[in-house]
Amino acid sequence: MTLLTPDQARLRDQAREFTATELLPVANELDPRHADIPWSLIDRMGELGYFGIMIGREHGGLGLGMIEYCLVTEELSRGWMSAASVIARANGTGAALADPRRRTDILRRQAAGQWISAGAFSEPEAGSDVAAVSCRAERHGDTYLINGEKRWCGWAKAADAILILARTAPGRRDGLDVFLVEKERGEFPPGITGTPIPKIGYHGITSWQLSITDLEVPASNVQVGSDGATGQGFSLFANLINWGRLHTAARAVGAARGALEDATEYARRRVQFGVPISSFQGIKFRLADMATQVSAARALYMEAAVRFDAGLDCKQECSMAKLFASEAAEQVASSAMQVLGGNGYTTEYAVERHWRDARLTQIFEGTSEIQRTIIAQHLLRDT
Repeated sequence: MTLLTPDQARLRDQAREFTATELLPVANELDPRHADIPWSLIDRMGELGYFGIMIGREHGGLGLGMIEYCLVTEELSRGWMSAASVIARANGTGAALADPRRRTDILRRQAAGQWISAGAFSEPEAGSDVAAVSCRAERHGDTYLINGEKRWCGWAKAADAILILARTAPGRRDGLDVFLVEKERGEFPPGITGTPIPKIGYHGITSWQLSITDLEVPASNVQVGSDGATGQGFSLFANLINWGRLHTAARAVGAARGALEDATEYARRRVQFGVPISSFQGIKFRLADMATQVSAARALYMEAAVRFDAGLDCKQECSMAKLFASEAAEQVASSAMQVLGGNGYTTEYAVERHWRDARLTQIFEGTSEIQRTIIAQHLLRDT
């Protein structure tokens, strides 16, 4: 484990205690029922400051960095990966508006857990190739009309706002904008209808396919770049992707750690042939390999987080962390199921949940194949 400062260790330990005593019992009850995270847990995470880890203290946030964000993410994911995913829908996301008063208001509400957004970026025919989105936004005076389809929009109905990536001009990367659509929790605004996507895992957050028809959005709700200009939807998305990949690496480590800890405890208690199965060399070696993969994955995401906080180029490191952590998480969770034997293939133990959630980390925020492509491009460029 990378050495932490006393403050970082306290934040991690607080998140670990919250996960063990408050989050995990709820996850064990609700995940088998495919139920969403209750608002009582959301409010509690808001009290603990998890929605404002990376929001400045002047806006009510914790004013911390990517290291702390990943530490909390790992701890929450050890209990329920969906809970860790919800905090990514705040922490400054969606506040890039031209009006500084509105930015300040959103950040303040986010930090308190009172303004949580959803991201509508992918489409049925545009997943890894984000620049190929076909959802259109046409300007009519001070208003845009948005039409199109969006897929994999998690938390869309429950959210306070939806961020929609749409095409405003011809081209691939230079004709996109991100639009902020504020709404009531538990409802879709006029112009949006949604269909839940049935999933094998990642319960706790309902994922939606959205149909958008003549959705009216004020021009003032277009997200802007650091120079205040519009038309930078692709760049805004690209700037968020390192953030998202580190977040996913930490989520993967959390899921893997949950599988490892559950398997270790089971191996201590499970008796076969008159002795605990933890006394068998085959089980010991399997647990040792699992623990090594978890530690290695954590070291990779921590290294990338250090570079991120230092303002250094970290695209390759983020892709490496995401690739290794997600692949390792699936392997660790699968090994944990093997340790539990037949019990691992039931829904009576949380190991199968860790496996279902870990498997997803190889897909979202850029598939493992996309990460390998990025890493190879950096290697070839450097040579």
